[in-house]
Amino acid sequence: MSNKDSIGRTITVALILCIVCSVVVSTAAVLLRPMQIENKELDRKLNILAVADIQTDGSSASIDAAFSQIQTRLVDLSTGQFVDDVDPDIFDARKAVSEEGKSVELDPLDDTASIRRIPKLQKVYLIEQNGNLDKVIVPVSGYGLWSTMFGYIALEGDLNTIAGLTFYEHAETPGLGGEISNPKWKAKWVGKQIYDQVGSTPEIEVIKGEVTSTTPNAQFKVDGLSGATLTSNGVTNLMQFWFGDLGFAPMLSELKKQEA
Repeated sequence: MSNKDSIGRTITVALILCIVCSVVVSTAAVLLRPMQIENKELDRKLNILAVADIQTDGSSASIDAAFSQIQTRLVDLSTGQFVDDVDPDIFDARKAVSEEGKSVELDPLDDTASIRRIPKLQKVYLIEQNGNLDKVIVPVSGYGLWSTMFGYIALEGDLNTIAGLTFYEHAETPGLGGEISNPKWKAKWVGKQIYDQVGSTPEIEVIKGEVTSTTPNAQFKVDGLSGATLTSNGVTNLMQFWFGDLGFAPMLSELKKQEA
């Protein structure tokens, strides 16, 4: 009679179990992949709609219907011109950053947001009302204390006033730097100005402490996050980078010419 508890039989059973489990996991991953992609896309749209203050009931149909009023465009960051020979729906800026021909390595002196490389092209989102530009939504990213923070900024049609801000991905400390996701703090950005009336150098910043009615140039300042100086500095740095000459300043300049 064979020994059911032999080492060989034990190893065989373990191998069979591993193979079965691997097949089940792999099959589940393949089958769920389309659903994951769809959910990721819905989340992207929902964040963009939220920062533009466009309401939905949260259903995919409602999100898609609301998003249909937003134009997705690709902009060449170096020129500020829109690009029409690349499909923005399939363009992935985060993937492009890792590809030599599709991204640019930043000089450390220019890399205030600590992101090392930027894509040559970037997605932006335009909303028009009655033929006029109503809002522009741009993606931003930059390093905080522990992580790269990814978010969106919405600008009013004057291309200077902040209409909304959101961070949809980060790993900052909960209760401290993680307060960048707090709706109360995000609301403090609404109505703030990016640039002064003289030039295209961004003035917006997160300060230490609270902005009050007596704070000089309060229109360019946002309350700091208590106990999260490095995260606050990271938000300032990413704002000033992405609205500077290496970011969206050339595009905003071109749009201002068109709206004039």
